[in-house]
Amino acid sequence: MKKTILTGLRPTGNLHLGHLFGAGQNWVKLQDDYNFYLEIADVQALTDNFDNPDKVRKNVKEIAMDLLAIGIDPNKVNMFIQSQIPEIAELTVFYSNLVTIARLHRNPTVKSEIAQKKELFGNEGESITYGFLGYPVSQAADITAFNGELVPVGEDQLPLIEQCREIVRKFNSIYGEVLLEPQAYLSKTTRIKGLDGNDKMGKSLGNAIYLVDDEATINKKIMGAITDPNKIKKDDPANPDVCMVYYYHKLVNNSDNVNQICAECKKGSRGCVQCKKELIAKMNEYLEPIKKRRQKYEDNPELVDEILKEGTAKAREKAKDQMLKVKKAMKIDY
Repeated sequence: MKKTILTGLRPTGNLHLGHLFGAGQNWVKLQDDYNFYLEIADVQALTDNFDNPDKVRKNVKEIAMDLLAIGIDPNKVNMFIQSQIPEIAELTVFYSNLVTIARLHRNPTVKSEIAQKKELFGNEGESITYGFLGYPVSQAADITAFNGELVPVGEDQLPLIEQCREIVRKFNSIYGEVLLEPQAYLSKTTRIKGLDGNDKMGKSLGNAIYLVDDEATINKKIMGAITDPNKIKKDDPANPDVCMVYYYHKLVNNSDNVNQICAECKKGSRGCVQCKKELIAKMNEYLEPIKKRRQKYEDNPELVDEILKEGTAKAREKAKDQMLKVKKAMKIDY
């Protein structure tokens, strides 16, 4: 019997290369071997977009189309919308009694995200809401609502999985062995760097190439990518290992071309403009089939609606069964 795997995305923007070569790439591989639930976490997106619900609503369908375009198969994956599973909200309330505020503040992932908010927004970053602070509790509800056995994450997300495991242990110690302790499924893919060399690619940093970017946008972004700052003239030898153009060549170009680019860069026989133009061509070539698949859903939005409707219905049935067990254990199955 296949194990159940649960993962999700907040619909706060379109997928970018970091998703494509990171989590998304893994999900496409995993969908053949697991009972896969893929959540579009619109409720969690509202924790820091509560004043912009139109953005979240629009991005639910945008994210769904991106996922289908990269190869997520709705016949293998239950893609569902978080807000349409009320059992998740119920579990979040129940679990909130099992976690202290102090413990949430100690969660390394939460601490890191709070620090990022303060860095980006100054004093406004201190206005952390209850919902934002408590999203690890909501995430625990996401996982356990479907008896998730495995959760694909990067190392930076491990504290969230451990928080979920703590909640499960506390619940089971009080109400009996009802919930499964999930295991982290660690990705072997390292985080994809941004065009500016930042270790993280993201919308807030303005350093990402998105799957929906047109050729003109990709051209502009790559032409502005960071190269070796010590290369002043076209014929100067350079260090490809500090050049983001070379970094992206390694993602979308073949190994023979990459080796040639590396050698020419080190010898000084390759100019940065030439290298960037070649990358633009390769990037557009790589993304073309993804964009074609996405166009199919843009032209037929009713297909996306149906996929989300069916995936959510299947997820709801699973969550309802789980909630019956939870409420019976808590003596509130009136």
